[in-house]
Amino acid sequence: MNHEHVRDHIYVDGAWIPSHGSRTIDVVDPTTEQPIGRVPDGTPKDVDAAVRAARRAFPDWSRTPAETRARYLREVADGLERRAPELAALIAREVGTPIAFARMAQVGLAVLTFRTAAEVGGSYSYERREANSLIVREGVGVVGAITPWNYPLHQAAAKVAYALAAGSTVVLKPSEVAPLSAWVLAEAIDEAGVPAGVFNLVSGTGPVVGEAIAGHRDVDLVSFTGSTAVGRRISKVAADTVKRVTLELGGKSPTVLLADADPAAVVPRAVAGAFLNNGQTCCALTRLLVPRALKHRVERMAKAAAEATVIGDPSQPTTQLGPLVSHTQRERVRGHVEHAVEQGATLLCGGTQPPEGLSHGYFVRPTVLTDVTPAMDVHHDEVFGPVLVIEAYDDEDHAVRLANDTDYGLAAAVWSADPARALAVARRIRAGQVEVNGAPFNPRAPFGGYGQSGNGREHGVFGLEEFLETKSIQL
Repeated sequence: MNHEHVRDHIYVDGAWIPSHGSRTIDVVDPTTEQPIGRVPDGTPKDVDAAVRAARRAFPDWSRTPAETRARYLREVADGLERRAPELAALIAREVGTPIAFARMAQVGLAVLTFRTAAEVGGSYSYERREANSLIVREGVGVVGAITPWNYPLHQAAAKVAYALAAGSTVVLKPSEVAPLSAWVLAEAIDEAGVPAGVFNLVSGTGPVVGEAIAGHRDVDLVSFTGSTAVGRRISKVAADTVKRVTLELGGKSPTVLLADADPAAVVPRAVAGAFLNNGQTCCALTRLLVPRALKHRVERMAKAAAEATVIGDPSQPTTQLGPLVSHTQRERVRGHVEHAVEQGATLLCGGTQPPEGLSHGYFVRPTVLTDVTPAMDVHHDEVFGPVLVIEAYDDEDHAVRLANDTDYGLAAAVWSADPARALAVARRIRAGQVEVNGAPFNPRAPFGGYGQSGNGREHGVFGLEEFLETKSIQL
């Protein structure tokens, strides 16, 4: 085992301390299928210690001036930026993210999130008058942040940065599948001099540490990102203590190619978008909805784009598609593809066989399925791998019905030669964020979903306000 990545302590009350548990969890490199490190398999006693520390730290932190809190966040951003090459390489190894994307998104977005949270939190108006009342927004208290493996640093940043900016304190539980970058985050927070107890890190499994956080009477809010099934469980466990719960869950997001759009401009981007982070992205645009008259042309283009995708070792700068995060995830994705074909979908390219020359590692071929209909499970189910499905529609109303024919509502995209037409269709789609004609990511815009994609929003002013309580003082 690579002892460089062995983490024997958790971070509680400003110090690195042993876990109350004696067991550890191996972290596996999905490219080599070999362990590269380990972390403590934490216990409810660890959660108790972390929550007590966060509770003690909350009064002083919540009264710390917002600009001072923002200054700490900028220091954390600087610390992460200094270690960006190390972090990108680490995430490429524990998640399988191609190194170029790891640098840009996995690390770059996390740094940007801390800077944006500092700016938003430092300039926010926490008090206003309404007639004879003073309306006060203040930190919600102790936040339990439970984060996923697919964007381990960025998702932690989205919760930790905004919670701290709001004057709340945090207990973070990273995914046990890809936890290593959370230790670098904790080190950056410690080096920035953030007061003891304001941020705490406890590793472990969801059923043990995650549920201990969700059910803890002194945790005021749980912010969870992950699968819809686990989100339901978190909500049930948290309900007994009547705490606030925010959830960012799954998706089955559509790209709507309108009849006047140029397929040559759209299809390669749609394929790349579906394969983002090896297809392991909650807001990946995994359904391509096309006019029936353009279906065959789109199929040829999608097949060509998918087959041109460079798959291989994520540490190589030319790699566009790395392995899935685990054996379990690979088998789950293969099962979705097999079942789709059994139900009548046509396999344009890819499939369940290992990619040529890559019999080792958790790789899945870049896959495109067509002739998909709402009667098939793959139309509805989140696959979470490099699998794009193509669905034909008859007219614009039919396209909107297909786009909205999902239990989820996290993201969507609309393409048209007429921006006004694209915007009109975007307004009809029930999703938390809709991209028009490839518009860029906005770190200040709210991120979250409709339906079973969750509740609450992250990033920007909306993300800050998730971690605030509201008090009315009558004068």
